[in-house]
Amino acid sequence: MSATSCSGVLPRTKLFGSNICKSNHRVPTSCSYTRSLKSVSCHLSEGLRDHNKSSSKEIVVSCSSSSDKGSSLVGRSHHCGPIDKRNTVGQTFCSAGVSTYSGAQVDSDSHAIEEKIGVLLLNLGGPETLDDVQPFLFNLFADPDIIRLPRLFQFLRQPLAKLISVFRAPKSKEGYAAIGGGSPLRKITDEQAHALKRALEAKNMPVNVYVGMRYWYPFTEEAIQQIKKDKITRLVVLPLYPQFSISTTGSSIGVLQRIFREDAYLSELPVSIINSWYQREGYIKSMADLIEKEFKSFLKPEEVMILFSAHGVPVSYVEDAGDPYKDQMEECIYLIMQELKARGINNEHTLCYQSRVGPIQWLKPYTDEVLVELGQKGVKSLLAVPVSFVSEHIETLEEIDMEYKHLALESGIENWGRVPALGCTSTFIMDLADAVIEALPSATAISTSRSASKAVDHDPMQYIIKMFFGSILAVFLLLSPKMVQAFRNHLF
Repeated sequence: MSATSCSGVLPRTKLFGSNICKSNHRVPTSCSYTRSLKSVSCHLSEGLRDHNKSSSKEIVVSCSSSSDKGSSLVGRSHHCGPIDKRNTVGQTFCSAGVSTYSGAQVDSDSHAIEEKIGVLLLNLGGPETLDDVQPFLFNLFADPDIIRLPRLFQFLRQPLAKLISVFRAPKSKEGYAAIGGGSPLRKITDEQAHALKRALEAKNMPVNVYVGMRYWYPFTEEAIQQIKKDKITRLVVLPLYPQFSISTTGSSIGVLQRIFREDAYLSELPVSIINSWYQREGYIKSMADLIEKEFKSFLKPEEVMILFSAHGVPVSYVEDAGDPYKDQMEECIYLIMQELKARGINNEHTLCYQSRVGPIQWLKPYTDEVLVELGQKGVKSLLAVPVSFVSEHIETLEEIDMEYKHLALESGIENWGRVPALGCTSTFIMDLADAVIEALPSATAISTSRSASKAVDHDPMQYIIKMFFGSILAVFLLLSPKMVQAFRNHLF
């Protein structure tokens, strides 16, 4: 099965001077909430800045396409490498469009440069067939940002990932079988990439959009290899996670940084990373639009309780590692509710967290427990909103639509509704395009920056905390009879 992503023949953009664009006019930002954010676990760009409006006069477009033979990946993976059971030779990266940009000369001593702009969309990835499930889970649990072990216990990482993936594979396969035999995440992400490319071209910014998945095809490493082949000169990295977390955006960007720093060409490539974008006005309004629309399916909309269900993270990420996810999620819900109130929608709401794994404590309240409590309190109408997901996948299609819906109806809730993921909603895609344009001028070479995570790694107290929690997790997993039996059954 080929891995197809959005790339291909690069638009060739003629610009003058050392900056991307020069003019005395400012482009009004579409976001009244945007502000600089700093990551705790990995280096991220300092924030988004306003940019100067281009002096473009004309665009000549001719269609073309190309495909490149697969080749070895640049650099090393975050861990010893994702399980790869497929032949990557012959994989294609599809796109269309060669655009020529004409601008006005700003000053006489300016020199013409060719700018090849790329946008890299980062996402989780998902198994496309049932046979992919176990290796996908291995890649997931072998990630140091998913199971955080201290250096002393690093040798346990791959054995633990093997045990967990083998143990969880049967149940996970049942879930993926229930939604058609595989995850639709890749297909939807590719559609979002094409839509974003068209939106940027409509704003007179021809770019090439790439897709890089963290745990399945097309891997982030594959996308970076294509970016290097295409000789991109400026790159915007856009994780498709509205809120930042160590386990999502942090993990994906960590891989990207290591590969870039080990490659002479990539280490000098100006890169701008959009850390999070949950506070953008376009995103907030797009979410409010979906909620408002879904209200119309209820006979008595004013009685509907809004249940925001977000993907959970372990409490230790927030309390010990400084993950900003919880704070950003709570602010995101506040902004969405403020937008709804401005539209006259004053319904009650609650925030809860789903998809917890293992014996450790995750962010509370848990979605399944909240559903039972709401039923006991007499709530009859409920609208579920998957707030941390912009694409449909197993956690919306199976966990929410099947498991949680069944639990809600069983608990006494009579009227159930669910807001769809944003997908390729036009207002959402246009806002992402604006975010890319705003981020572009702040691009800097990764080799000139320093990772904030290094300070955490060298902090003695943080190291002791990691060792303590990592040791408990390692002992539990290694001694668990179910894990040992599952592993033994898999081998024999």
